Amino acid sequence: MEWEVVIGLEIHAQLATKSKIFSGAATAYGAEPNTQACTIDLGMPGVLPVLNREAVHMAAKLGLAIGAEVARRSVFARKNYFYPDLPKGYQISQYELPVVANGHLNIELEEGITKRIGITRAHLEEDAGKSLHEDFHGMSGIDLNRAGTPLLEIVSEPDLRSAKEAVAYMKKLHSLVRYLEICDGNMQEGSFRCDANVSVRPLGQAAFGTRAEVKNLNSFRFVEKAIEYEVTRQIALIESGGKVVQETRLYDPDKGETRSMRAKEEANDYRYFPDPDLLPLVIDDAFVAAARASLPELPDEKKQRFVADYGLSNYDAGVLTATRELGDYYEQVVKCSAVDAKLAANWVMGDLSAALNKSGKEIGESTVSAEMLGGMLKRIADDTISGKIAKEVFEAMWAGEGDADAVIEKKGLKQITDSSAIEQIIDDVIAANPDNVAAYRSGKDKLFGFFVGQVMKATGGKANPGQVNELLKQKLNG
Repeated sequence: MEWEVVIGLEIHAQLATKSKIFSGAATAYGAEPNTQACTIDLGMPGVLPVLNREAVHMAAKLGLAIGAEVARRSVFARKNYFYPDLPKGYQISQYELPVVANGHLNIELEEGITKRIGITRAHLEEDAGKSLHEDFHGMSGIDLNRAGTPLLEIVSEPDLRSAKEAVAYMKKLHSLVRYLEICDGNMQEGSFRCDANVSVRPLGQAAFGTRAEVKNLNSFRFVEKAIEYEVTRQIALIESGGKVVQETRLYDPDKGETRSMRAKEEANDYRYFPDPDLLPLVIDDAFVAAARASLPELPDEKKQRFVADYGLSNYDAGVLTATRELGDYYEQVVKCSAVDAKLAANWVMGDLSAALNKSGKEIGESTVSAEMLGGMLKRIADDTISGKIAKEVFEAMWAGEGDADAVIEKKGLKQITDSSAIEQIIDDVIAANPDNVAAYRSGKDKLFGFFVGQVMKATGGKANPGQVNELLKQKLNG
């Protein structure tokens, strides 16, 4: 039997506000346990939540960016369940009336196909605290620093049909929230994490199969591996005569498998009802207009502009617009160098990206600024240095030895462009290799590379390669 995979993702993006969604407590990462939890976060009697306006602004920005409806009226509800890191005994979330609904994202698949993925809703809610199980001698500790941290839960339609599609969608959304500057996207710190709802059904069947939810996936690789394992598990279970049960599962990256955590709850298990401490959230057209005015150029728009303005391929434009910072860096390089945009793209995607990956740095931490790289590309364009020498110059700039001009001067890397000087060196190489000259002239054309190598060796790699090739051909053919 052929099977079809059906996947929907629930992505939790921690909003980049300085304070929590219903209190003034800080949201900074890494503080000592329970030092950033106030009486509201602790669920103390007699305290009342006050909604963070900036969190609503950020939610509206996302809604506009995904072509969704930004509700003029939405409602906060209490989601009731007991867990030690939820001191109130309920989570404030949104249920029937979310602030954002009916949006979409387009993802690019490997075959060059664009696929539209529906986004059912994006709702505001507070995060819970964190249970700590290490170093407590058989007991658990509770850190409530995260309690009340603002989240935007973004729920997709079940439109994804493979683990690779799920990762492509998640990466696209990750890029978008960073472009919008509403989430830092730090997956290691839990700022951007995912729950994957996975089911399978016989190919051609309209009804969905029973789904299992895999919780708290915090890397793209884990999302892909967890979904692949879950698909294999469900198909094997059904084909052996068993049935998939609706449940919540956890992914164990060490074993590469999912395991059952608890039976999956339905909405009525949480006894949702409107929070009596919070009025309905009402926003007007002016608020939405202000959110729209604050939108940056979005990734898809920037990609299309890079193709149109710089003549880049879809692939190159996609790489260079993957993050807002990288796109801005590239444009600054082009502006500073005034060279061919493709040459600038090759250096940003090539040597610069390799150096960043090797050192584990983000583009904003690059030791070679866009101005420095642009200055080096100018020296390639005006024949001060060759492309090969430029690699040595770049390594020196990365090591902190100054800009391109300083490195070229200090190391004596200026390219030899004097034709008479190059001719003299070529004459010396030809005179020193009469047998190879005779062999070349008898038809062994591959020896041309030998002569180029000898000339470049004699000049310490500083001779202009184009001139060397042209003059060599004239001398050898003459």
